[in-house]
Amino acid sequence: QRANLENALHNAVEKKQFQLYYQVQVDNQNLPVGAEALIRWQHPVLGTVPPQDFIPLAEESGLIVPIGRWVIETACAQIRRWQGNPRTAGLTVAVNISPRQFYQVDFVDEVLECLSETAIDSELLKLELTEGLILDDVDAAIVKMNELRRAGVQFSLDDFGTGYFSLSYLTKLPLSQLKIDQSFVRNIGINDSDSIIIKTIIGMSQSLGFEVAAEGVESQHQFDFLEALGCQMFQGYLFSRPVAVGEFEGLL
Repeated sequence: QRANLENALHNAVEKKQFQLYYQVQVDNQNLPVGAEALIRWQHPVLGTVPPQDFIPLAEESGLIVPIGRWVIETACAQIRRWQGNPRTAGLTVAVNISPRQFYQVDFVDEVLECLSETAIDSELLKLELTEGLILDDVDAAIVKMNELRRAGVQFSLDDFGTGYFSLSYLTKLPLSQLKIDQSFVRNIGINDSDSIIIKTIIGMSQSLGFEVAAEGVESQHQFDFLEALGCQMFQGYLFSRPVAVGEFEGLL
């Protein structure tokens, strides 16, 4: 089954079996300000293959590199289309980047080439990196991130607070945003310790000049708690599930 899945992955991009879904991100006034792009695989025989079933395999096999390139190209093309509509012109699009993809020698050049070809406002592209990715090679990560940041690309530190990240690195990385992991958000009103961690992350982000976003917001109580503390961006089922681009535009 694993071998069959890997063989199928080889053909998926070429046969256009992948699709990007978009989950809306809103500000504290509940107005759409961006979206996270999330990949879906519509296989003609297997049906919809969940990301957790193929992303690890793609990472291990190296196929995550061409898949990741397709995601960035598709997201940039979508930004380009949205820039032509006054209602969607300012929406940012966040893309998750895998470790293997990020540490490719030509990763920076590929992103810069995509920005040049689509002629988009590079500030509208946000690359989401995890703590673990950066810790793989902090010095190399800083060099790559600085090069892309000079071109205007934004960076978000995803799943913040769940790894072994040294806070000293926060002052060295050209981050635009810290993203509170949904495991903390889920426990708002349930676990006092998690609520304290959220307060600390938001307070630290404000002091460092980072935007702070919360993912996995599913209730009005969670939204109110986060908004009162100064959280600036929200994402979760309270606002919308990830949906195809046509449905996403309809939701706006």
